[in-house]
Amino acid sequence: MDDKLVYLDNAATSFPKPESVYAAVNKALRESCGNPGRSGHRISLSAGRIIDEARMLCARLFHAQSPENIIFTNNTTTALNLAIKGTIKPGDHVITSSLEHNSVARPLKFLEGEGVEVTKIPADLHSGLDALRIEEAIKPDTRLVVCTHISNVTGTVNDISAIGAICRDKGVLFLVDAAQSAGTRPIDVQEMRVDMLAFPGHKGLLGPQGTGGLYVRPGTELKTIIQGGTGTSSESLAQPESMPEKFESGTLNTPGLVGLAAGIQFILEIGIERIEQWEAMLTNRLIEGINSIDGVTIVGPGLNANRGSVVSISINKASSADSALMMDAAFNIAVRGGLHCAPDAHRSAGTLESGGTVRISPNYLNSEDDIDRCLSALEACARSL
Repeated sequence: MDDKLVYLDNAATSFPKPESVYAAVNKALRESCGNPGRSGHRISLSAGRIIDEARMLCARLFHAQSPENIIFTNNTTTALNLAIKGTIKPGDHVITSSLEHNSVARPLKFLEGEGVEVTKIPADLHSGLDALRIEEAIKPDTRLVVCTHISNVTGTVNDISAIGAICRDKGVLFLVDAAQSAGTRPIDVQEMRVDMLAFPGHKGLLGPQGTGGLYVRPGTELKTIIQGGTGTSSESLAQPESMPEKFESGTLNTPGLVGLAAGIQFILEIGIERIEQWEAMLTNRLIEGINSIDGVTIVGPGLNANRGSVVSISINKASSADSALMMDAAFNIAVRGGLHCAPDAHRSAGTLESGGTVRISPNYLNSEDDIDRCLSALEACARSL
């Protein structure tokens, strides 16, 4: 077994990070880790500048109207819960898809019990959501459409621009889960007519865990679901109405956000189009190799498709957990086996009852040699399982 770990679980969290991210977090912890916005001394002011820089970089990456439209959270799940629960109320109608992660599906299931109507549109595993089916499902009381940009199970890509245009025309809010696309695909929230975009810091943006955020289009009515100290309007018991403070109660993750800023700076310097092209090349190399291995089946879009760098497979119908364990223990290759927190997607793919898939997810920091080692290991696993 090669001593070098080949990490191909970037859909869960990216690893390793760029060296600039490690250096930025270390420097912040040692020199700038005061409480941002809470004090007037130099350490607190330095922390505040760090937060401002991270916010500006997020706004630049997603083409937001202003840094104030970026709310920082501790992950995508928190951002999605804020967006969903902050916009809909009992009696509202919400449209979603069969590809969603539990960070969308579970809040909606909870709200169904509170009197919210949910329509779940089946999505094609290869071409994604049909925007016309969303248009047909919109009713007078439809308040929100929420869908993933790229499926975390199959890599299926939804046409966000087409869905956004329909939602804007119909006056319906549009929320996008960018957990698998932020940092790996160009996203322009204004051009795509996105009202809210939830994103993680620790995946494609290459930052630390415990970071994420929510873009909110100016004029969008969004209630806060957490109240507390913001460092502003401290004389009042009412939550401030100003953005983004209204939604950022409590101390922010300063060292995490400086790491996020360093990750985004790395992306901007490389160029997101170059990142997308490299990941597409690695993904096609992986799929082409898998297609030549007997007993290994791809679940989702195939070679040269418009897809994300998330490839789900089954190996001779063996347990996905056993397959992933063998890849790790015998070949030092990190992939993920299981249901990937998306039971609806697995139900659509016919892999729910069998326990899910083995998910392989390269990113920009992976090499062609990483893919070739993975393919050799898959071939050996297919012979053994």
